Amino acid sequence: MAKIMKSNKVVIVLNGRFAGRKAMIIKNFDERSSDKPFGHALVAGVNRYPGKIVRNLSKKQRTRLTRVKPFIRVYNYKHLMPTRYQIEFPFEKTVDHKAVRDPAVKKTVLKEVRREFETRFKSGKNKWFFTKLRF
Repeated sequence: MAKIMKSNKVVIVLNGRFAGRKAMIIKNFDERSSDKPFGHALVAGVNRYPGKIVRNLSKKQRTRLTRVKPFIRVYNYKHLMPTRYQIEFPFEKTVDHKAVRDPAVKKTVLKEVRREFETRFKSGKNKWFFTKLRF
């Protein structure tokens, strides 16, 4: 069978703190390890989606509403639902398992992820990824 959970695949988180949020797989781990005896994926997603931009907003309000709050986490495959969408982000080199474990590294990586997400949102690419799921 073909592998569904690949890197750059957009998924929806089903369980946990970020349930219902959209995320993308940065790196997948099909083989089991000693600390995680199941298939898992390193995921970066959107915790707080950007607000709606209206014409009569001031510049200060626009910058506040275009902010994106990201998250980085390792998830079991069973807690992720793949979608048909794929996004190309250059995160493979900067984000790894060490970024999730060490808080200081995680903070710098989250800033980089946030910057990349916001530039994508402002350029108008991948609109579906930055809209809140309604269900």
